[in-house]
Amino acid sequence: MKHKLGIIIGLLMLVAVVGSAFFLFGNHNVAEITVNATNGTEVSVQSFSWLVSVPPAMREEMKTKALTDVEDSDSSLGSIQTDMQNIASKYNFTVTVKVTSQFGDNQLPMPATVRGTSMVPTLKDGQDIVVLKTSDFKVGDIVVAHHPEYHLIVKRVSQINGSQVYLTSDNHNVDVSSETRVVNGVSQVVTVTKTPLNTWLPKTNVIGVVKVY
Repeated sequence: MKHKLGIIIGLLMLVAVVGSAFFLFGNHNVAEITVNATNGTEVSVQSFSWLVSVPPAMREEMKTKALTDVEDSDSSLGSIQTDMQNIASKYNFTVTVKVTSQFGDNQLPMPATVRGTSMVPTLKDGQDIVVLKTSDFKVGDIVVAHHPEYHLIVKRVSQINGSQVYLTSDNHNVDVSSETRVVNGVSQVVTVTKTPLNTWLPKTNVIGVVKVY
């Protein structure tokens, strides 16, 4: 008798769990999505669902959007997860999203290319790098940051003072050259002095730390 009672209770609990699932998700299917973003250039999407197959079109749309997001300097782990969830909803799916990379789970990489010679000899013009998007950086790290005039810059963290960070160039050479310019209709040879950019910026402008170069 006790054995039968236990079976009945177990069945009732199973019915309750299944009923709760339908209540929570309605007509939506449920899946787990993993965005593999190694180096930020080789993005793939894997999916897992207990009950139904995830449509290939949904995975392909996610892959295309994820690649765009990873390459976007303004994206974040949260924005990628939201984008994947929005795509899933169009296919009547509710998803949980994890991002993986060579840096670990939910560690977001961003590919970039060095422009200019301000970080010579450490980084050369045209060199490909991979940035780990993070707000956890320290003095001595090479970082990529938003600059109000030059858009994205790559520099070394030299000082951190409260909410400000001082970014400097590894290249300390001063470039002095002559240029011909027209001033008031008259051609003149002028001396132009160019020094590598060193600048204070808000810490929030730092996108992440250069990990691969």
